[in-house]
Amino acid sequence: MSVRDRFNQHLLHPWADLPNLGKDRETPELQRGEGVYVYDEKGHQLLDGPGGMWCMQVGYGRSEVANAVAQQAETLSYASAFSVIHGPEAELAERIARAAPGDLNRVFFTTGGSTAVDAALRFCQMANNIKGHPNRKHILARKQGYHGSTYLSASVSGKERDKSAMDTVKGTVHFLSAPHQGNHPEFDSEAAFCDFLIDELAEVVNRVGPENIMCMIAEPILGSGGVIVPPANYNARCRTLLQAHDILYIADEVVTGFGRLGHWFASEAVFGFVPDIIIFAKGVTSGYLPLGGFVISEALMSQVAGDNADDNIFSTGYTWSANPVSCAAALAVWDIIEAEKLLDHVQQLSGYFLAALKTLETLPLVREVRGKGLMAAVELQAPILAGNGSQLDLDYALGNLVDECCYQQGLIVRPLINVCVLSPPLIISKSQVDELVTKMRTGIEVAQEQIAEGQAQLAAGT
Repeated sequence: MSVRDRFNQHLLHPWADLPNLGKDRETPELQRGEGVYVYDEKGHQLLDGPGGMWCMQVGYGRSEVANAVAQQAETLSYASAFSVIHGPEAELAERIARAAPGDLNRVFFTTGGSTAVDAALRFCQMANNIKGHPNRKHILARKQGYHGSTYLSASVSGKERDKSAMDTVKGTVHFLSAPHQGNHPEFDSEAAFCDFLIDELAEVVNRVGPENIMCMIAEPILGSGGVIVPPANYNARCRTLLQAHDILYIADEVVTGFGRLGHWFASEAVFGFVPDIIIFAKGVTSGYLPLGGFVISEALMSQVAGDNADDNIFSTGYTWSANPVSCAAALAVWDIIEAEKLLDHVQQLSGYFLAALKTLETLPLVREVRGKGLMAAVELQAPILAGNGSQLDLDYALGNLVDECCYQQGLIVRPLINVCVLSPPLIISKSQVDELVTKMRTGIEVAQEQIAEGQAQLAAGT
């Protein structure tokens, strides 16, 4: 029985297309990876445009990581964070604390991004209860934001289509406008749009009541919402407004952390603010093993620990919290990032990366290219064809077509409906950026030709 047959008979993947469950004939079957490339079952080399799921910081096939994992598995494969401590978790926590901005210092490890968000929100709930603010239960988030797929993390995610037939928390989560000026043509300047967003935030805070709001959670750049880069000073202005009302700010840096924007963390270095909590995952192990967590400011921690704890405990954790093998992988990845100066590399390459992608805007099917660091989106625009379904249907069809055409050129682009997200491994070279853009251009041009042929056949009635 083939891998695909076993997949169709036994597996349920994330975001599965339920009407077509068990009928898959198109999902790529990968067999190995090396550097910025992966290889499918037919031996085709594919440049990994999205870097897995935004996570392949140091690339595939790194023997340094594999050896560190193997050695740790032989030395100490498991340790329960509920009852013991071990060296890899302590060293990794120290490194994260040193890299984090401001007074963020206390690290809590989880199994990934979703559980990190979930646990951080629970920490904020606990903190407000201990501080004598039991009314603070409401959460502010952004439309198009994504924070995970546990019950609580999904509830604060603002992508409504992801909530198909799924129940989420109602009444206490309030969504603000996505900071995407392209969707607000009524504003003729970035500054005016930013003022609108801050005024909206102030209005929501006043309407809900600051005494009722626990926190705001936000990605510095909205990732799977379409790589939405907010206006200048927007994140910092949000932080200032919320801080004036003693509302906690959680920066979800699952995607933007660990070098994606050229810094260990982007909140202060790129966007000029220091949150109360930073979420991390994905790039911390470069996708080699599951690991996530969050780092808390000492100012916040001191309010709920020691003499202020009132005998409370933080009753949250996981069997795999701070797993020693995962921590060893993270330390090896960290060593590679430092040894190969990948943070500097991203800063030096990012301008070229975005400029090269911007050349795709000359293509009729490309609406906009946007991004920051080594994180970008190519948003497609589908021609409207009479009788061919809704615009959403056309957007899905276009995304799938471009995905297929780019795959045939040797490039993975991972469209989110009609937005192709790109976050290649940080080790990508200038020549490989050229290769990525050339293959994407060709793929989009082939898609355009196929659409034109379809239009001609439709017009001819064939």
